[in-house]
Amino acid sequence: MLGCVIHGQDDLRVEELTAPEPGPSQALVAVRYGGVCGSDLHYWRHGGVGDFRLKEPMLLGHEVVGTVVSYGDGASGPVAGTAVAVHPATPCGVCPECADGRRNVCRDTRYLGSAARFPHVQGGFAAQVAVPAEQLRPLPPGLELRRAALAEPLSVALHAVRRAGDVRGRHVLVTGAGPIGCLVVAAAKAAGAAHVTVTDLLPAALAYASAAGADTLVHADDPSDPGWPAEADVAVEASGVAAGLDTCLRLLRRGGVLVQLGMLPPGPSPFAGNLVVSREIELRGAFRFDGEFDEALALLAAEPAFDELISAVVPVAAAESAFALAADRSRSCKVLLDFAP
Repeated sequence: MLGCVIHGQDDLRVEELTAPEPGPSQALVAVRYGGVCGSDLHYWRHGGVGDFRLKEPMLLGHEVVGTVVSYGDGASGPVAGTAVAVHPATPCGVCPECADGRRNVCRDTRYLGSAARFPHVQGGFAAQVAVPAEQLRPLPPGLELRRAALAEPLSVALHAVRRAGDVRGRHVLVTGAGPIGCLVVAAAKAAGAAHVTVTDLLPAALAYASAAGADTLVHADDPSDPGWPAEADVAVEASGVAAGLDTCLRLLRRGGVLVQLGMLPPGPSPFAGNLVVSREIELRGAFRFDGEFDEALALLAAEPAFDELISAVVPVAAAESAFALAADRSRSCKVLLDFAP
């Protein structure tokens, strides 16, 4: 079977791998689609994500959907042939964070396709993967596998909006109209935001944000753009650059909430920190998700418009071209790998 393995910076290989056997408590899943995430791109282009650096070859991918093949000893779940999405996280369940109901920041979690621990947790970009059976989620009626591949990034967006608190009737600013930023738009709208403004440097990215439901689009490199808000109630920084964080701070009202969602580069990041003090801005981080995965599947089933965010579906054999397309935000939003035989 084919798998997509990262060996180091600029060293992405499609390799013939041995099909796994499900172990105790595991399920074997035939993967159909895998979404190329920003973190996958970082491993490819930079050899790591933030402070997580590659130390060994790693099967990429954590946005995967497919069908159940079989189960290992002691495992059970949806019957063979059932279409499922795979929740990529396996929290430890015993650390202080898990005990406090914050399993998404578990200090000993395992996350598909992550170099956060060593040995690395191998990912899901392969024709078949063995995962804990408890991570399987049957798709809701009416949700097909292609759109379901958005469940993981949409979960990230839903968690970020939840971290902002109640956004009903509020003006939400989103900096960065990549796939996650666009899904934050959709999540904010689903949560009742009255108005969502999105900023980005690229017109194509802003067009995808519009498809996701943004009310106002702002060209981030144009200070005279009439769309700039006088102030926003809530800001979600989804670009992962210090300039986006600084923009959020300057445009938030006094007492506003800023959620830092984009992963900033390693090391110090300059921003207008005094505004956090003088305006009593609440700065909150948002990392991954937990129960939002099931909410994401339900939302995807109810809203066909999410299909517009899928730019291309590329056979896994052409993975490097898929990664190049996903990295070019002037041409794409979400790119999927297709593992169909």
